[in-house]
Amino acid sequence: MRKQATLALGLLMLGLVPFQHRPAAAKAPAPVAAGKATADLPKNAYFGESHLHTAYSLDAYIGGARLTPDGAYRFAKGETVEVNGQQFRLRRPLDWAAVTDHAEFIGEMYSTLVPGAPGHDQPLIQQLRGLQTYEDRENWFLTMVVKSNRGSTPSHPPFYAGEATERSGWQEILAATQRHNEPGRFTTIPAYEWSAAPQGGNLHRNVFFRDMNVPEKVMSYIDINRETGLWAWFQGLERQGMQVLAIPHNANASKGMMFAATRPDGAPIDSAYADIRSHFEPLIEMMQIKGNSEVHRAFWGADEFAGFENADSIQDYSGRTFSKGDFVRDGVIQGLAHEQSLGVNPFKYGFVGGTDNHNGTPGNTAEDNFMAGSHGAADGSVARRRDGEVGGWIKGRDLNPGALTGVWAAANTRADIWDAMKRRETFATSGTRLKVRFFAGWNYPRDLATRADMIALAYRQGVPMGADLPPAKGRAAGSPTFLVWALKDPDGAHLDRIQIIKGWVDAQGNTHETIHDVAWAGQRSPDANGRVPAIGSTVDLKRATYTNNLGAPVLAATWRDPHFDPSVRALYYVRVLEIPTPRWSTYDAVRAGLPLLEGVAATVQERAWSSPIWLAPVPG
Repeated sequence: MRKQATLALGLLMLGLVPFQHRPAAAKAPAPVAAGKATADLPKNAYFGESHLHTAYSLDAYIGGARLTPDGAYRFAKGETVEVNGQQFRLRRPLDWAAVTDHAEFIGEMYSTLVPGAPGHDQPLIQQLRGLQTYEDRENWFLTMVVKSNRGSTPSHPPFYAGEATERSGWQEILAATQRHNEPGRFTTIPAYEWSAAPQGGNLHRNVFFRDMNVPEKVMSYIDINRETGLWAWFQGLERQGMQVLAIPHNANASKGMMFAATRPDGAPIDSAYADIRSHFEPLIEMMQIKGNSEVHRAFWGADEFAGFENADSIQDYSGRTFSKGDFVRDGVIQGLAHEQSLGVNPFKYGFVGGTDNHNGTPGNTAEDNFMAGSHGAADGSVARRRDGEVGGWIKGRDLNPGALTGVWAAANTRADIWDAMKRRETFATSGTRLKVRFFAGWNYPRDLATRADMIALAYRQGVPMGADLPPAKGRAAGSPTFLVWALKDPDGAHLDRIQIIKGWVDAQGNTHETIHDVAWAGQRSPDANGRVPAIGSTVDLKRATYTNNLGAPVLAATWRDPHFDPSVRALYYVRVLEIPTPRWSTYDAVRAGLPLLEGVAATVQERAWSSPIWLAPVPG
């Protein structure tokens, strides 16, 4: 079996000159027009923003955000907006976006922003609108909001003007969502954030509706204290014909609660808990501005790529201390152990990425375009990003521009995007727009990675990312065959390698994991442990530049697990790495004529993560 294949693109594909690495080459699958995908044809990858705040979020307004959802959607579609006194625009519009303003204080922000609204002239709101400096606004926010909202019994501040303002604020957001929806060109998804933070631990969820059949009022952390109550509310919405899902985010700051083995009341999780969680939460956010939640170098020393955007200074605030159980890789593997004992996997998550940007600028993830920062005045200057902090959360130097979500969908519409999210046919990127595909099947041909009908055949004879691979039938024996494929961002860096991460649980309930390099650029050879050496770097740190003289524009391979055991429960997901490129802090330093930050990585290897594929054990 050929374990590694590296491919070159033709002259017409992305306008690139082919970069030859191996004599065997294959064609990248041709794109399919929106609305034309079938079970036998490839879907399109649509890139979008799943986590974004505007002036309707009180913490964003405190930071200086003045863009409303209207402005955010205009930015997502490629229009120029003003942030922190500077003009910004995306180099490439997004395909879709969701504004996820906090449900907490949405009514208070309606009172603040809309002249004539109930409470608009209340003295404390007048005071809020009149605060001149960031420090004054931050102190006001800490006094009026944070002390309550990060406790176990949050409440509305004294300038709350009643439930009618919550309904009105939600309607304003929905109106903008509907105005900017252009099926086939740009999709908006009705959404909001439920921002639970008991004892300062992050249990936030972004909530997405499939269409405009939504509740008149959204539930906040003030209304519902824990996630179990949120799911119970969702059940009521489903009975009314609404379709809803939630995406937990920022697990790295959850104080061990995101993947806890206990329910909020302290009792062990049971099958009922696992079933409702799996039903309403098919996805989890892999990365955002406040760090990468896949893994952390402190707990994954054998993973040479675990030191990526670890956001260590989160531990300087609110008593947060990282543990292995705060990270997504451990969480999804622990889910296998729960499934083995309960019959249901509570952590059966596909992967998405978002920014959590509080400037109202969705998808602004380019490392060289982080000049406005992410949280208004808190990180809106070079000095603040180098030496400041986003109050109560993280040091500026540990921030990153955020991540994106890619969905494989038949068309760019609400229903198609939401359905792809629900079935977990999604991937996260660290902000780049590289594309990744991942399939598994029992009877795939050995030459699948080089066939012109690769994707159609992969769908027809197997399953894509986010799915369960059914037990083998017919002539299949041993490991299933996995197909991996990645295409570089047309405006970004070449690819270094594709890895498959395997997690499994043994008969005693112990969890395990391994990492396999399965496709890579260049003439490198794996060492005795099967690991491919580093690719090198073309980054010029004095100029904050790089070249694509290394790497490959496209990689693909078929792979079979040499240690496959059909008696164990397992999952597999893909991680794709780009070649090194300058980090945002390096661009800042070069533009400002400052030294590079000490103790901070000067380069990054942008990456993507596919949703897993799960395999159940075959009864002995």
